[in-house]
Amino acid sequence: MKYSRSAGIILHPTSLPGPDGIGDLGPEAYRWVEFLADSGCSLWQVLPLGQTGYGDSPYQCFSAFAGNPYLISPSLLLDDGLLRLDDLSTRPALNREAVDFPAMMDWKDKLLAIAYKRFQKTKRHQLLDNYRDFLKDQEFWLTDFALFMAIKRTFGGVGWQDWPEEFRFREPRLIEEFVRNNSDAITYQYFLQYFFFRQWSTLKNFANSKGLRIIGDIPIFISADSADAWSHPEMFYFNKKRLPTVVAGVPPDYFSPTGQLWGNPLYRWNVHKRDGYSWWIKRVGANLRQFDLLRLDHFRGFAAYWEIPAGNPTAEIGRWVKGPGDSFLNALQASLGDLPIIAEDLGEITPDVFALRDQFALPGMKIFQFAFASDPEDPFLPHNYPVNCVAYTGTHDNDTVRGWYETAPEKERDLCRRYLGRSGSDISWDMIRSVWSSVAVMALAPIQDFLSLGPDARMNFPGKLGGNWSWRMDSGSLDEALRLRIQEMNFLYARSKPENS
Repeated sequence: MKYSRSAGIILHPTSLPGPDGIGDLGPEAYRWVEFLADSGCSLWQVLPLGQTGYGDSPYQCFSAFAGNPYLISPSLLLDDGLLRLDDLSTRPALNREAVDFPAMMDWKDKLLAIAYKRFQKTKRHQLLDNYRDFLKDQEFWLTDFALFMAIKRTFGGVGWQDWPEEFRFREPRLIEEFVRNNSDAITYQYFLQYFFFRQWSTLKNFANSKGLRIIGDIPIFISADSADAWSHPEMFYFNKKRLPTVVAGVPPDYFSPTGQLWGNPLYRWNVHKRDGYSWWIKRVGANLRQFDLLRLDHFRGFAAYWEIPAGNPTAEIGRWVKGPGDSFLNALQASLGDLPIIAEDLGEITPDVFALRDQFALPGMKIFQFAFASDPEDPFLPHNYPVNCVAYTGTHDNDTVRGWYETAPEKERDLCRRYLGRSGSDISWDMIRSVWSSVAVMALAPIQDFLSLGPDARMNFPGKLGGNWSWRMDSGSLDEALRLRIQEMNFLYARSKPENS
């Protein structure tokens, strides 16, 4: 798939400003889209939009298909008549600089419950017709997900592998009884998913009308505590008690000296292959309806993945196991057509990973921050980029440019200054300029780098438990001076034309 020269910004919706403790899909999101379009950008990259579980990570969601109900905008529910102004009068003083997840969830749960009760009484026929159409269209994942979440709430939110055995194993009579006795709790989950997708679809259509394409993100692995693992245990390496025997991660690398122990269950790829990768085709297809392009996270895992025995304290001990390779991507292509996929080809990469990427002409990723630990032949330096790649100053897993520069070894800082021909006093924009001027077909940077923010604005620190995913942008950040500066960068390096594929 061919792309034209373009640029954009990484910003997860949770980082948007707003009064309800977390960014959402309401007015600030529309203001953000207009800012992007007016600055000459044609790409907006987000993280996975699913409902987060343990650690609040968007890469550990309760479903590979469901949306995050905490992104539902109360302002838009006001427009739908499902909330009233007096419902917002008891809003607590929520943190506007970072997401305080427990406080935010407590507040939004109250609002969503109020909206649900009003929705049950609504007589708006078009809204109800659209709702029924949604339930029918999404039945293949929604039924299991709603049941999973309702049961999870019954047991106080614990993971399904700690549920009583009859629920873990989905004993039919017990499940039928639970559905009969808890229909309202299940329907509430339908309501949440409908309004998430209703609001996201409208926002995406607005972004597309402004010439923007949205880059979504598909984690290769799913969370152990997810509706997918619970309802399709045959797809994963579970023992007779439905506990994982091996788990996912990566060996030691530049992110972590002990590797990254993700803990996700690993796929039985032979099972997926036997049924033509149908679950994966549904998953990617669903994401292609939500987004215009997809970043396929941990792409190297489709060539080979790091298998860690369950129970190990770190990811240091494990083995490489062959992945599904081109049979997987051929199946996707045969079912879905051209694949608008960006291959996240970072980490410990072997030639077979590049070969798989190039076989399908997928653009890989180049991270400028990684470029200064070696010499001028480093593949992460812009003069070494191929055209068919996506160039970044950094991603959600990196420190901000300023944070990196302030803590990097002096040898790397020196090479960086010499390469850029700059003093380092405006390091974030110096690195943005270098990435934008490269031949890479797409160029992106986190909004934190455009704002020249330090390490306190970092989104995620891989391998660190707690304190991640909470950064929020100040409401006054998107001013005219910033818009004009981004617009000039896009103009100078011919990245301001709408992308056509």
